[in-house]
Amino acid sequence: MIASLAMYDLMALQGANDRLWQGIRSHLGHGPDALTRDEDLWGIWQSPDLLLAQTCGMPFRTRLHPDVTLVGTPDYGLPDCPPGYYNSVLVVHADAKGQQIQDFSGGRFAYNEPLSQSGWAAPMTHLDAAKVRFSVLVQTGAHANSARAVAEDGADIAGLDALTWLLLQDHNPKLTDQLRVLETTTPTPALPYITAAGRDPAPIACAFRAALADLAPVDRDALHLKGLVDIPAPVYLAVETPFTP
Repeated sequence: MIASLAMYDLMALQGANDRLWQGIRSHLGHGPDALTRDEDLWGIWQSPDLLLAQTCGMPFRTRLHPDVTLVGTPDYGLPDCPPGYYNSVLVVHADAKGQQIQDFSGGRFAYNEPLSQSGWAAPMTHLDAAKVRFSVLVQTGAHANSARAVAEDGADIAGLDALTWLLLQDHNPKLTDQLRVLETTTPTPALPYITAAGRDPAPIACAFRAALADLAPVDRDALHLKGLVDIPAPVYLAVETPFTP
């Protein structure tokens, strides 16, 4: 069996994620001894041996949903988001002169990768509604890299996952102090937990909730985890998918 909590597994959070997983495994009564951290995410998500993993909303709705089962959605208690939802922050350099999104039209936009809901889909939907276009698209491979690109003048604006933004503020304030949030996007369902198709998700969700209740407050706070909510698959599938670069 495979378990992975890789989506927010910063080095500083690996201990908390390990303790969360051990709690889930204990309450569930079975599962791998340790989280998988060294395998390709698509291989993990599509494996028939998948017990628990977290994916992104865009891969779920565009490719994965016929072949996996939803377990639940984390609630991170994010500002201006309903339980179980998140959004993207559009960040610019702290010293940038522009004060509204239109001031950056024609500039350079940094995004982590084209199948990211928070790094690509939500920002593009937001920017399209504002009729803002960019002359250069900079793919960075990670939200932190997108933030760094703006801080180091490799891009003018970037779309970041709102939770990643909080985690960067927690663990890399030297970077986030160089940036400021210009706007935020409309909330969409947060990154869902999934299991392999055909596996009963109810015991896994029950074990997750019990493990989270047992988790030390310092670990819950570090992970920004408030709870697990049920968001049906059709709600994920209804989120708009923009063009891909």
